[in-house]
Amino acid sequence: MKKSELPVKTCVTCGLPFTWRKKWARCWQEVRYCSERCRRKSPLKVRSQRLV
Repeated sequence: MKKSELPVKTCVTCGLPFTWRKKWARCWQEVRYCSERCRRKSPLKVRSQRLV
């Protein structure tokens, strides 16, 4: 399969598009972030910290 044919999602944190990776083959539906860095800076965590 060509790289241009791989599925694409948009990162919830940074808003940038990212493509499917083999390590995400089993959990592609649950993937929401393009990287660990974005996962750590998740807007969901930021919102919950502000409420406290």
